[in-house]
Amino acid sequence: MCGIIGYIGSKPVVPVLIDGLRRMEYRGYDSAGVALVSPEGIALRRSAGKLINLENAIRTDPVDGLYGIGHTRWATHGRPTEENAHPHRDCTGRIVVVHNGIIENYLELKHELQQQGHEFKTETDTEIVAHLVEREMKDDGLDAAVRRALALMRGMFAIVLVSVEDPEKIVAARNGPPIVVGLGDNEFFVASDIPAILSHTRDVVFLGDEEMAVITRSGVQFTDFAGRPVSKTSQRVLWDPIAAEKGGHKHFMLKEIYEQPTAAQDTILGRVSLDRGQIFLDNLNISDETLRAVQKVTIIACGTSWHAALVGKYLIEAVAKVPVEVDYGSEYRYRDPIVGKHELAIVITQSGETADTLAALREARRKGASSIAICNVVGSMATREADGTVHTHAGPEIGVASTKAFTSQLVALQLLALHLAQVRGALSAEQIRAHIEALLAIPHIIEQAVKASAGMEKVAERFYNRTDFLFLGRGINYPIALEGALKLKEISYIHAEGYPAGEMKHGPIALIDERMPVVAIAPDDHVFEKMVGNVQEAKARGGSVIAITTAGDERMRGVLDDKADVLLAMPRTTDLLTPIVMTIPLQLLAYYIAVRRGCDVDQPRNLAKSVTVE
Repeated sequence: MCGIIGYIGSKPVVPVLIDGLRRMEYRGYDSAGVALVSPEGIALRRSAGKLINLENAIRTDPVDGLYGIGHTRWATHGRPTEENAHPHRDCTGRIVVVHNGIIENYLELKHELQQQGHEFKTETDTEIVAHLVEREMKDDGLDAAVRRALALMRGMFAIVLVSVEDPEKIVAARNGPPIVVGLGDNEFFVASDIPAILSHTRDVVFLGDEEMAVITRSGVQFTDFAGRPVSKTSQRVLWDPIAAEKGGHKHFMLKEIYEQPTAAQDTILGRVSLDRGQIFLDNLNISDETLRAVQKVTIIACGTSWHAALVGKYLIEAVAKVPVEVDYGSEYRYRDPIVGKHELAIVITQSGETADTLAALREARRKGASSIAICNVVGSMATREADGTVHTHAGPEIGVASTKAFTSQLVALQLLALHLAQVRGALSAEQIRAHIEALLAIPHIIEQAVKASAGMEKVAERFYNRTDFLFLGRGINYPIALEGALKLKEISYIHAEGYPAGEMKHGPIALIDERMPVVAIAPDDHVFEKMVGNVQEAKARGGSVIAITTAGDERMRGVLDDKADVLLAMPRTTDLLTPIVMTIPLQLLAYYIAVRRGCDVDQPRNLAKSVTVE
């Protein structure tokens, strides 16, 4: 995933581009560059490494123009060098392109262009776009040349181009990765993501697949790749621009951990009635009759969202009494899944643009399933393609490792599970009311959990130099063991495994010794005694234990050694809501260990915020 920004208007161009790139650096930070267009031509500045290197290069060698485009890169083709950094030019240097995604047939096109005399300067697939457009440029302008070039390209990509041959124009095209057009007061923006332009405008239009935007100072024209006009409606983004800043915290990740009470509350707000014992999900767009007829639910997701999906399986089966399967988006469409007539597909995606999840959604719909997207971005591709949506209201999440988006997904799944139970008559209004009471208390409980987890900073001091961790959980908290291990891997680069605790004796126990910390997720629930047994087994092999339990339950303390082990108590909630609470200390454990190890918490190596190409 890479970040694209473009601007045409009356403001100084370079600050707009750099600010947009800074707000999207979570999307890629191998290299960055800008292209500025003026009557004299196109001026480029590019640098390998993080955005600060580009800023230093511009300070050393200033550049300006009337309008321009910029890019921050996560490498797919070509090493992360200055030469391979975007923007890229054609042979003449009068056409420039930035690109997010993969052009699958770029080698074939490159060989064809080379035979026609085009000379390439880089190893990237992006450069062929500039040369194709150069070849196709005729008297009908840049947008027509881009359309002809698009007809030759295969893959998933978002591209933005400018040319001095057709001045005062920015052309953007989407086939997969997201493109959003910002509508300002006599100024226009194009970007990969909303935070890049949110300080300038709240009015945006999302491009759909195989759609183009031709942006000039006088307005924006939307067409499909064939040039046919497309009617688009702008949407008003309600995020506060300040919400995309660190707000005094050292890292975005820490800020977003602390924002989880608000994110949970905003996701619940307006969707429950305690008086009536009812759940209201207005954007499902699926009839109660269809939901009553559902015989199977399949939840599809990737990464952290897949862990939320596993929790969702427990939730839906527990309260709605419907069988649930969970599948990886990256596996679903390649195994020719069997989809029944009365099947509901639920996709979970923070961005709404995850390529594998979108492909799985399309496959499920093609085979006849009804569909619901759980998503954090209004107007994203998943929300447009699914029958209905349960929006999470976490606001922009900048840290690459997901925190508040994940817990908001768990809240949304609770709401959806209760709604299914309500429609299908699996729970009475009185039973639903009890669940709502617990759900309404969860923002305050998350706040207590964050405070109770402050001790993780000292825990990190003890364990940050370990090379391996084992995370154990049972039942609905087994997925939280997976999530805790993933967070530690993502941002501290420590090898970690998450397991259902009952599986420990089927292999992982062989790894346990005095150098292997075991993180045990053990709330006061119906499998607590089983978890105590697992902890005893770990202790018998010399392992140090970090036990996460429920406040007021002292049963685990007798098993632990005060010198070797750690006991952390979380506030009490209902069994079905414990995954939300138990997630908090694991996020902070990963965060403080990563900080202690000197890792780049917000921008871990080799990772991007969402994966918009395969």
